[in-house]
Amino acid sequence: MKDFIIPSDDRDMGTPAKTGAPVTLTVDGFQVTVPEGTSVMRAAAEIGIEVPKLCASDNLEAFGSCRLCVVEIEGRRGTPASCTTPVAEGMVVNTQTPRVKKVRKGVMELYISDHPLDCLTCSANGDCELQDMAGAVGLRDMRYTSGRNHYDASGAGTLAQGDMRARAAGTDLGNPDYIPKDDSNPYFSYDPSKCIVCNRCVRACEEVQGTFALTIEGRGFDSRVKAGNAGDDFLTSDCVSCGACVQACPTATLQEKSVVEMGTPDRSVVTTCAYCGVGCSFKAEMKGNELVRMVPYKHGKANRGHSCVKGRFAYGYAHHPDRILSPMIRDRIDEPWREVSWEEALNFAAQRLKRLQATYGRRSIGVITSSRCTNEETYLVQKLARGVFLNNNTDTCARVCHSPTGYGLGQTYGTSAGTQDFDSVEKTDVVMVIGANPTDGHPVFASRLKKRLRQGAKLIVVDPRRIDLVRSAHVEAAHHLPLRPGTNVAVVTAMAHVIVTEGLTDDAFIRARCDTESFADYMEFVSDPRHSPEAVETLTGVPAAELRAAARLYAKGGNASIYYGLGVTEHSQGSTTVIGIANLAMLTGNIGREGVGVNPLRGQNNVQGSCDMGSFPHELPGYRHVKHADARKIYEDLWGVEIDPEPGLRIPNMLDAAVDGTFKGLYCQGEDILQSDPDTKHVAAGLAAMECVIVHDLFLNETANYAHVFLPGSSFLEKDGTFTNAERRINRVRRVMAPRATYADWEVTQLLAQAMGATWTYTHPSQIMAEIAATTPSFAGVDYALLDELGSVQWPCNEAAPEGTPLMHVEGFKRGKGRFIVTEYVATDERTGPRFPLLLTTGRILSQYNVGAQTRRTANTAWHPEDLLEIHPHDAETRGIKEGDWVRLSSRSGETTLRAALTDRMSPGVVYTTFHHPDTQANVITTDYSDWATNCPEYKVTAVQISPSNGPTDWQEDYAAQAAQARRILPAAE
Repeated sequence: MKDFIIPSDDRDMGTPAKTGAPVTLTVDGFQVTVPEGTSVMRAAAEIGIEVPKLCASDNLEAFGSCRLCVVEIEGRRGTPASCTTPVAEGMVVNTQTPRVKKVRKGVMELYISDHPLDCLTCSANGDCELQDMAGAVGLRDMRYTSGRNHYDASGAGTLAQGDMRARAAGTDLGNPDYIPKDDSNPYFSYDPSKCIVCNRCVRACEEVQGTFALTIEGRGFDSRVKAGNAGDDFLTSDCVSCGACVQACPTATLQEKSVVEMGTPDRSVVTTCAYCGVGCSFKAEMKGNELVRMVPYKHGKANRGHSCVKGRFAYGYAHHPDRILSPMIRDRIDEPWREVSWEEALNFAAQRLKRLQATYGRRSIGVITSSRCTNEETYLVQKLARGVFLNNNTDTCARVCHSPTGYGLGQTYGTSAGTQDFDSVEKTDVVMVIGANPTDGHPVFASRLKKRLRQGAKLIVVDPRRIDLVRSAHVEAAHHLPLRPGTNVAVVTAMAHVIVTEGLTDDAFIRARCDTESFADYMEFVSDPRHSPEAVETLTGVPAAELRAAARLYAKGGNASIYYGLGVTEHSQGSTTVIGIANLAMLTGNIGREGVGVNPLRGQNNVQGSCDMGSFPHELPGYRHVKHADARKIYEDLWGVEIDPEPGLRIPNMLDAAVDGTFKGLYCQGEDILQSDPDTKHVAAGLAAMECVIVHDLFLNETANYAHVFLPGSSFLEKDGTFTNAERRINRVRRVMAPRATYADWEVTQLLAQAMGATWTYTHPSQIMAEIAATTPSFAGVDYALLDELGSVQWPCNEAAPEGTPLMHVEGFKRGKGRFIVTEYVATDERTGPRFPLLLTTGRILSQYNVGAQTRRTANTAWHPEDLLEIHPHDAETRGIKEGDWVRLSSRSGETTLRAALTDRMSPGVVYTTFHHPDTQANVITTDYSDWATNCPEYKVTAVQISPSNGPTDWQEDYAAQAAQARRILPAAE
């Protein structure tokens, strides 16, 4: 497959596209028809006439400050700015009259008069809009002599006659107007001397990102861009390093340091970010075989040209010296690693796995897939288990985060995925965010959400913690329900109680679209006074009046949408809460159109895809149970094997069986269960009991401490394939550079299968997708040619929907009638008490990703070098803990130490931490309690105690020593 090079029509059209009635006008003698409200500038661009511009960009509202885009319009006086002038029927526009040319040249002279003319050595040379526009207007010389300016640090040429005498006497006065470059941000620099005050960076920060971190300080000649308050720089300000300002800058004022070091890129390949579940499209801009920068792709349907700090800048891990590029093996985990050839490593692994099956039975080994790998890679790993190992022992990290989504939505609606596309948020009137922190976990979606909130939509936040969306710049929630961790079901059911008992249901929708028998049962259940906000207030900690007001707003506030995350699913009643959320949407008719729906925010880039591909031990691709003979027959006929009808082992069951001595071998691709899964001590015991652990990854992760075979992985930059994001969007991943360790991940899995005796013969991931499409109904119409043509599609994509399905359940539910299910609250078995009086909940932070294996190997550590424990000041004071103190965090499962951060974001009695750093290992604290339906771990509710500490725990010291011992690598043979 050829690289997908940027389409020729990737131009900046100057102003955003509009919708409306058609309007026909004439531009330079050519007729053009555009929607009403379109700017003259964009109308000209539609027919290939480029009007010079500096302050305009098609992802920002028209501003009209640079005056370079002036035109003449017949019948109108003056020279209006084309970016702010809307088209009119019959309008006649001239873009190249002598008067217009003279005005533009004069404007450009003024810009250049206060700009350094160091183009040959400037890092933006060849990629500078100011340079391009000077050529476009024909500026060849300057009428203005050197005078007062911002670019000359010495002040030469800017001094009065008396100052010249001082300079001659040896006094260096300098230039009071010169501001030094700000290099504080690890990824880009700010050089005020090259700023033309076009405002594009400020407007991008406001309109696209929604952070409002930048402003213009001063007036007139003294105007300059400023990050934050007085004394702030780009690192210490509220700037979140999303890169929108850098992308918007037309000069070298805001410039990626990678471009400064490596030069201007000369080609681009469109690919998909491998971080969170938003699934942003990027242009990987290259110079030869070197990646210079990642720029968000304006035609990406998930991100619409925006990005966050991770996707935009944190790709350096792909070339980090920690990467392992040679296969390694060892007989025992207390031995050092030996580098070997690929052939030796694969034969070593295959022979061990075969021996284990011969000794302990075919169900004694299994696989774990990763939500960071492509659909094609994940499909092959589950195929390895079912078609080569001949068992269903396949599980995925998706189960430990969003398996309750699959179960809950599958039971109520008939599909195991979200109902909307991200564009839908632009039509919502009320948003309920429950158990999610979009600004940290899904920042590009959060920017779109904040934009809609600034336009007037109302927000309900259900979260124990006061996340940024509760109150931040220009955004404030109408209601914050700070529930006690573990009481999600009670809160959601109480909201339903208010809706039902106050007559706020959408009866017409329920009669037409929902199962009447299940609705009657649910009505009887939810109407019971024991579910009222007043009855559950003591349990949940949420004031009854606030909960009632939130329920009324959701039911009657217009188009209402629900977005939820791991704070919903990672509970012992995660599936019940998802069902309750689905019930709320059906009760109020908020399903099946734009602006509404039930939308899980998937944590990792391919959580949805890894579920779709049959990575669970009980499901084949497309969510078909292995007990169904017709589903098994599809694969049996294709693969030529008999598929086990019995579901296999989930990860916790694999570990339990390993400790018991019946599960002996594991192939783990792209996943670090020792750091990411709960009850770390139990995970370690299970891994240590196995006789063959194969880790296939980029780095020697924590799980590799217990591995016998290490197979080097490939980063997303080195592979072809697809990811499926949180909105069911199948996006292409395109190879930007050759695999540094010889093989892409799908090739490694195939080589292992062949070493085990399989006859797989794939030569490209497109062939794997063809097999997926041939066997999985929701992917039936998907192929790489379609994805290249349309950019992306959302499943189901088949004969009924050949270009995909942005909105689900428009005419009816997948299962027929929507099913209401009773949501009885059952308290978790994890309880607070005298020994452990606090509740710990966990989450993520913007700059780091999951277990941190990637982001910790980038400059993102500038923002988050360690995990911190957030504590309410009252809880800290009663324990003698101050800001920055080391504290011991202990639970019934284990203990660790980390620094304290005092904050009123937390409610008293609740503490919070992240899990990005292995030296903290937050999951040594979490228990093995899990969701009743799916075994999704209960990460969000752990009873703990905190106390002052003088240093690391015994467990941390033992763990660090074992890790150091396990990571020894013998020097390569001469």
